[in-house]
Amino acid sequence: MSEYTGFEIAIIGMAGRFPGANDIEGFWENLKAGKESIEFFSREEVLEEGEKASVVDHPSYIKANAFVKGKEYFDAAFFGYIPTEAALMDPQARLFHEVCWTALEDAGCNPYTPGNRIGLFAGATPNVNWEAYTTLANETGEVDAYTEFLLSSVRFLTTRIAYAFNFSGASMGVETACSTSLVAVHQACHSLLLGDCTVALAGGVTIRNESKKGYLYQEGMIHSADGHCRAFDAAATGTVGGEGAGVVVLKKLEDAINDGDHIYAVIRGTGINNDGNSKVGYTAPSINGQMEAIMMAHEWGRIEAATIGYVEAHGTGTKLGDPVEIAGLTRAFNTEKKQFCAIGSVKSNIGHLDTAAGVAGLIKAVLSLQHGQLVPSLHYQQPNPEIDFANSPFYVNTTLRPWERNGHPRRAGVSAFGIGGTNVHVVLEEAPGRDTGSTGRSHQLLLLSGKTPGALERNAARLSAYLQQDTTTSLNDIAYTQQVGRESFYYRRMLVCRNRSEALALLNTPGWLSAGSHYISDKRTVGVAFLFPGQGSQYSGMCQGLYEEEPHFRSTVDECLSIVQRRCGKDLRPVLFGEDARMDQTEYTQPCLFIIEYSLARLLMSWGVQPSMMIGHSIGEYVAACVSGVFSLSDALYLVVKRGECMQAAPTGKMLSVSLDREGLLALCGVDICLAAVNGPSSGVLSGRESSIAALKLQLESSGHVCRELRTSHGFHSHLMDEVLPAFRGCFSGITFHTPSLPFISNVTGKEALADEICQADYWVNHLRSTVDFSGGLSTLLSTSSTSVLLEVGPGKVLSTLCSMAGQEGIPLVRGARDTGADGHYLLTGLGQLWERGVSINWRDYYGNERRLKVPLPGYSFEQVKYPVHVDAYQLLQQQLGSGTLSDKGRKLSDWFYVPGWRQSVVGTAATATRPDPVIK
Repeated sequence: MSEYTGFEIAIIGMAGRFPGANDIEGFWENLKAGKESIEFFSREEVLEEGEKASVVDHPSYIKANAFVKGKEYFDAAFFGYIPTEAALMDPQARLFHEVCWTALEDAGCNPYTPGNRIGLFAGATPNVNWEAYTTLANETGEVDAYTEFLLSSVRFLTTRIAYAFNFSGASMGVETACSTSLVAVHQACHSLLLGDCTVALAGGVTIRNESKKGYLYQEGMIHSADGHCRAFDAAATGTVGGEGAGVVVLKKLEDAINDGDHIYAVIRGTGINNDGNSKVGYTAPSINGQMEAIMMAHEWGRIEAATIGYVEAHGTGTKLGDPVEIAGLTRAFNTEKKQFCAIGSVKSNIGHLDTAAGVAGLIKAVLSLQHGQLVPSLHYQQPNPEIDFANSPFYVNTTLRPWERNGHPRRAGVSAFGIGGTNVHVVLEEAPGRDTGSTGRSHQLLLLSGKTPGALERNAARLSAYLQQDTTTSLNDIAYTQQVGRESFYYRRMLVCRNRSEALALLNTPGWLSAGSHYISDKRTVGVAFLFPGQGSQYSGMCQGLYEEEPHFRSTVDECLSIVQRRCGKDLRPVLFGEDARMDQTEYTQPCLFIIEYSLARLLMSWGVQPSMMIGHSIGEYVAACVSGVFSLSDALYLVVKRGECMQAAPTGKMLSVSLDREGLLALCGVDICLAAVNGPSSGVLSGRESSIAALKLQLESSGHVCRELRTSHGFHSHLMDEVLPAFRGCFSGITFHTPSLPFISNVTGKEALADEICQADYWVNHLRSTVDFSGGLSTLLSTSSTSVLLEVGPGKVLSTLCSMAGQEGIPLVRGARDTGADGHYLLTGLGQLWERGVSINWRDYYGNERRLKVPLPGYSFEQVKYPVHVDAYQLLQQQLGSGTLSDKGRKLSDWFYVPGWRQSVVGTAATATRPDPVIK
């Protein structure tokens, strides 16, 4: 539909707080409804706010204004501020922190993701009253004078947020009066094109220090005589002051498409200039200046004016300004075509937001493009007599109507003209068509987090409401956006589901959230131990669902099967994935278990889950050794196959799990019964001839002991293996050993395996015969400071159960033989439990070559803590002078600069260093 120049910028995220609307969705609903969000107050309300009666009763006093609801609330702790700092911070900066964060979340852009070079361009209204007030009010000494100055001044708005959010791209404050926030957009676009940043935020904020106060109307000035903004109307007398904040998140269009970003609209071109002195006065508008800025934007985007269907005008509703603006637009469009382009002004809805006015108009135009609707401009009945709309390209749109394309993409222009002559114009185009994502997994992992329990609960409620309302967005893309585009906070809860119904059933279950949530006290790297189970956990068809759904797992399994076929002449595929009774014969059990466990380990490692320690049970130690690099994969598979064949050739026997301590188990051993494994303080396995084990089982049961026969074909780790040891030793001829690259624990010693002992055949021959000291190994593992999460990487939960008996939680990853449910559900549950416990997961690698798209989701629910907003520095000064409490605020100039201060951090090494939470000092 459109030919691009290569200089296009995508708008991939938006957020705003406006009069009558605390989010973008509410803002759009108000615009569609033609709602005026300017408030009118009674005389009593204005007097209660402290306005003098003589002022209120003045004939020209207009009891109207447009304020933001909830501007006194701020989640200081979320951004790392102490309450005293937040109380001194300009309310504009407070609000802008939250709006910027919400915009980033809307864009699915996590600022802490490595490689994100984010810039910020914005401005706020200078607030001398606030700066003076904080200087007088900062009496506690908890915040030094220099820090108070940095907090109270909006000059540091962008760099303070850049520091809090870890932005490393260009950060620039903008101040061009009414055009500030649209100039910020222009600057951000150019910064992206120049490569100063990969993502840019642009916008502005205006918050005043009063509420329910009006203004004095003066004829010929900017303010309206009746509290209404009647842009372009004959009865227009000006505008009304307003409050608000708006931010757009920008990225080069090509990058946004490649990254699967949600694109609201495309910026085709921007133009900026200044009037110079070719006008009647410094504050006066200039037809030529405005015209040239608009033409620059058209030329930059190579856009024909005749294809533009809407212009969001500066539209202040003044008798002089409106005709000048239409004249400049008409000259810029330079077409004989009449009244084809709608025009409007958001100031008729929300008043003039000063430094946030331009971005408010931009967001309105973007929403119109997104929804394909033109919204009404309010209070227009007949044109200003100085405007000849009939002979112009424009008409004032006064009703909600569909926006037709007319053979070309929908396009809009947005203007903002600042006092002092800085003019800026932006040309927008509707977003390009979006490809659908690939099919994806059958189960999805949804993540919920918050910095407080309350925030976690509210975020869960927001997700529930969203899933009920939105029935079309792919659940795969919702999960992807949460994982890739959102920061994970201290309080966490995850859920695994196949569809919305399953997700909502969990989200709406009373107590579900609190029953399973986890608190991460320290966001440093969390160590994970891989636990590889041994024989007895196998079953036919284990992990077949993962083989079908996980490409990386499938390719590793196929590689292993190919090696075994080529080197050992064995076809294990029918045993592994068919209903084959040979699965319980040890010559097949061992290689099949190895293949599954090794492939699972490699799958996890491909997702960024790296083990800090490993331990295997019997055959499981071969997996640990191979993952660690002691054996090559080919050698490991060869040894495992030969080990199984040798053990298959040994005399048959049985194994019995018994609930006794080591001493009790040893007391039962004799000529025909050996201690095969010590699994826990009161759990072990005895091994021997079938008849001896059967007799012992009857004896133990009759005396009330708990025991269970294992699913094994032989009596492993017993004297029955002695006769096959020489043959197994011979299998090591030609095997190359390597020093382990990852630590693992020895079954033989119960301690960390040492290179000089495990890199020789004797160790592995002895390993086949000797007692498995899993209990000792687990004790060693639990004493390792680098490991805090135990993950069973294999079928079932035998080792997880042993961990629980030792007082430590183990996380199973794959369903056992008796479990029901999909393999994918079990895998994602295990992965989600890792995330809940603070394990870092590379979500982009998790999706691999899968094409996933980012989608707008509900933003973070901030804590609402009240801080000062409605202040009067003059009144406070009078009080302090009257009471004699005014302290000496004088400071030497040298004390205002280079005050030393350090951010507190945990001492660590380069290997353990991670991003700290944002802390402002």
